[in-house]
Formats: sequence, structure tokens, C-alpha cells
Amino acid sequence: MHDKRPNSIQQRALALILVITMAGCAARAPQPLQPGAQAFPEPGGFNNFSVEQEIQLGQQAAAEVERELPILPASDPVSQYVRNLGQKLAAQVPEPKYPYSFKVVNQKEINAFALPGGPVYVNLGTIQAADQEAELAGVMAHETSHVYMRHSTRQASKQMIAQVPAAILGGLLGNGVGGQLARVGLQFGVGSIFLKYSRDAEREADRVGAKIMYEAGYDPHGMVKFFQKLKEESRAGGPEFLSDHPDPGNRAKEVTAAISQLPPKNFIRNSAQFSQVKQLVARMKPLSAQEIAQRQQQRRAQLEQVARQQIAPSGNFRQLQHSAFSIAYPENWQVFGDQNSAVTIAPRAGVSQDGIAYGIVISGVQPQPGQSLTDIVAQIYQGLRQSNPQISAADSPQRISINGAPGITLNMIGPSPLASPDGRAAAERDLLVAVQRPDGLVIWMLFIAPERDFDALSPTFRTMLESLRVS
Repeated sequence: MHDKRPNSIQQRALALILVITMAGCAARAPQPLQPGAQAFPEPGGFNNFSVEQEIQLGQQAAAEVERELPILPASDPVSQYVRNLGQKLAAQVPEPKYPYSFKVVNQKEINAFALPGGPVYVNLGTIQAADQEAELAGVMAHETSHVYMRHSTRQASKQMIAQVPAAILGGLLGNGVGGQLARVGLQFGVGSIFLKYSRDAEREADRVGAKIMYEAGYDPHGMVKFFQKLKEESRAGGPEFLSDHPDPGNRAKEVTAAISQLPPKNFIRNSAQFSQVKQLVARMKPLSAQEIAQRQQQRRAQLEQVARQQIAPSGNFRQLQHSAFSIAYPENWQVFGDQNSAVTIAPRAGVSQDGIAYGIVISGVQPQPGQSLTDIVAQIYQGLRQSNPQISAADSPQRISINGAPGITLNMIGPSPLASPDGRAAAERDLLVAVQRPDGLVIWMLFIAPERDFDALSPTFRTMLESLRVS
């Protein structure tokens, strides 16, 4: 049963913050690595996601990434080699055994990244830049370590804790992945929070990556050598890798200290497969980041070309019965979400991999003791600005009444996922509406449309708002 005591969320938030603080105070300097599968460092730190949720998040994030980036076909010899090398490295990692996958991005910039629960991506430019197989294995072992050590969801959990006072819908939205993400507005795809690591996480990934390499038969110094190469190149503009993976400092010294007690062994030299792949990639011409961005822009522009009848709402409405509210919506629009999660209601053609161009997002906030509706609206606004700093308020908050319930509206402007004729983002208008239930829970809605279309959709938005019931 959902705990509705006024101070329950505050108490849970304080408890979680104390857990994180105590965990940080208990940290000790790492000891040198030891050989054997039983001697692997274990994932630590507070994590609000289960392994199953982590895998689901990774699968959803991978779907977004692979819509945005050019991935080499699985049948390509380079893809096959990277997949085999990756599985060899991942086989060394103990439980939990994630469904690791290793794919190649046809991009010339040197980079690699991992998503929660197993997906790992390596830019073709990284393979071109690696002079030794141990260097490439080092990059991939480093990324595999991010998965095993659960760095992505640990980072997301920290952000969730930072925003606990504005936890969205609390228990009413459930504890599924949708509810978890909704609480902090986490995004999928390239540039998401799942790809942002701290220097401590980088240091940990270096250390565990060195262990993976050693157990797989590769010299861990290969990873250090490759990172040193990248650091030297960074003085001339900087590889993309270092912008995504901050250098923790003294990388070579720390990895050398970490592997100082590992017994010597005959490490794998360049395999015949690596030599063959190097010959293949030397003749390939991967896309630049700028070319990929242009292709992404073209895909966004395709949404602009969708016929207006695919966006236009029907005059007939259906009823959505949510556990926290009910609302009517056009029958030719779709509901994304369920009765216990944050929901988006939008025309199918109004949603792309880059965001929502037309529709409404509905979620909620459980206020803290003493918080007013005005305070909550300010928190929501700041949360939206954190995810998109280009959003700004177009006026001051206005008090309204929605079917007898107190509410506040706030008009905002910002960039749309749609492109204007000159290639820039089209202007978007967003109407934030927050209404408070008798039990104190605040339901908030964000009505979204390009500036030029907002007035035409206003009657539909108004009908939806007038149909809202929160008690």
C-alpha cells in the first residue's frame, strides 16, 4: 500500500541521502589487484535500479542510439571481429552476467561507450587508431567495466536522490522503469545521463578493465598506452573519447600500481584476425561527427514534412482512466505509458527519436510538508530547464481553477524537435499546468506544439484540460 503519511517521502529521502553519505565516507584506497575470477572488484555504491531494470533500460537506450548513429551491419567482418573480442573480454566478468553486445559505429572520431545492462559501442575510428590489439582490447575492457560496475545507473540514482523532494507521483506511478525515469526526466540515446561518468567511475573502470584484460590474456599496459596516445592528441583539439570519459589523472601510475601484484604471463600478441581487420579498416572511410549530425537533422526534418492530417486531432474523444487522474483525449492520438506511470498522449507522427513535437506529457509531484503549489511549479520548471536549458518562461505563473481544484499555469518557449526551413530548430510553445488533488498530490501536464500550430491545437488542449478529474 502506498504510504500517504505527510512525512514519509521526506524520511525516505533523508535515509537514502545518509546511505550515500556514509558510503562515501567509508571509501578506502584500493589495494593491488589479485589474479583469479574470485578476486574481481565488486560493484558498490547506492543504486536504485535492479539488474532487470538495468537490462531493460539498456535495451531501450540502445534502440534510441541505433536510430541516431550509423551502425555497421552484424555481418560485416569488422563487426564480427569486435563482437568476438568483446565476448572474450566479457566472459571474464563474474556475476551478474549481463547480455553483453558489441557493435561498431561507422564514425571516424575516436570514441567508445557503454549503456546500462550490456550494450557496448566502438567507433570505427578507434579501431583505425589502435596499433596493437591490446590497445583496442583495453578500450573495450574499460567500457565493459562501466557495465559490470553499474556506473550508468549509479549515476542516474545519484540524480534521482538529488531530486527526491520533487519525486514524481511517488508510489502512485509505481516503481517500474517508466516511473524511475519519469522521476528525474532521464533521457535515452546519445548525450543521455547514462553516458556521463565521474572521474571516480573512470578510475574504477580503468582498474576493473585492467583486471579483465589480464584474465583474458592481454597486457593491461595496452589500455594505458592507448589512453596516453589520446591524451597527446587532445592537445591538438582532443578526441571525443576524452570529452565523454574525463581523465582521472595519473592514469598510467594508478593502473601500474593496480596490476603490480598480478603474476607475469605470456600475453596475447596481435592475432591474425586483428591484422586482417586493420587492413580492412585502413581502406574504410567512416562518417565524421558533423556528417552524422547532418543526417540526424535530415531525419528530424522528415517529421516536419508529415502531412497535417496525421497530426490533426479527431473531434471524437476517448477516456484515459489513470490511477491518479482521468482525462479525455482525441481517439486518433495514442497513449504511451500505463495506468501506473507517467504518460504521454500524442499523435504517432508527432513523436520522434528526438522528442515530442505535438502532444501532452502528464506526470506528478508529491509535495514536501510546507510546499505550496507555487513552489512545486517552480521546481517542475527548474527540472525542465535542467533537461533543456533553452526552455524559458514566457510569462508569470497564473492561478486557475480546474473543475474546482486549484491550479497554476505557466507558458514557456523553447526549441522544437522539428526543423525550420533554414535547418534550425523550430520555435515551440509549452503550456505547463499543475493541479492539486484533495490529498495534496500535484498532477502536472505539459502541452506541447510548435509555436505556429499551438493556437490551432488550443481547442483540443482546452477540451482535455476541462475533462481532467483528479479526485
